[in-house]
Amino acid sequence: MPTGKVKFYDQEKGFGFIASDEGDEVFLHASALPEGAVVKAGTRLEFGVATGKRGAQALSVRILDAKPSLARANRKSADDMAIIVEDLVKLLDGIGGNLRRGRYPDAAHGAKIAAVLRRVADDLEG
Repeated sequence: MPTGKVKFYDQEKGFGFIASDEGDEVFLHASALPEGAVVKAGTRLEFGVATGKRGAQALSVRILDAKPSLARANRKSADDMAIIVEDLVKLLDGIGGNLRRGRYPDAAHGAKIAAVLRRVADDLEG
């Protein structure tokens, strides 16, 4: 069975995507998850795949490990996170100014900013 990590999952909407270890993106619907399972970005999964009208879709998902519990164990202190969030606000304010002038960050800079946002979100959610 293929394996991969949850790339994105919206608990309220009941769907998301898996980044398979083979490099494919696979649609993940809540109906494929075990009863009562909660997945978040980074959760490792094993799954079957079916090809549907819109591409690959995960079936019979099995959770291999849950990254959020590890994230909670390695969580930064509230004081450290306050400093990180304040720096992030300054960074985003600068980006907002450029966007108001019609300039998006270049692809490499945008990817770095997105990675920082995901990491901070994981730390806050952890």
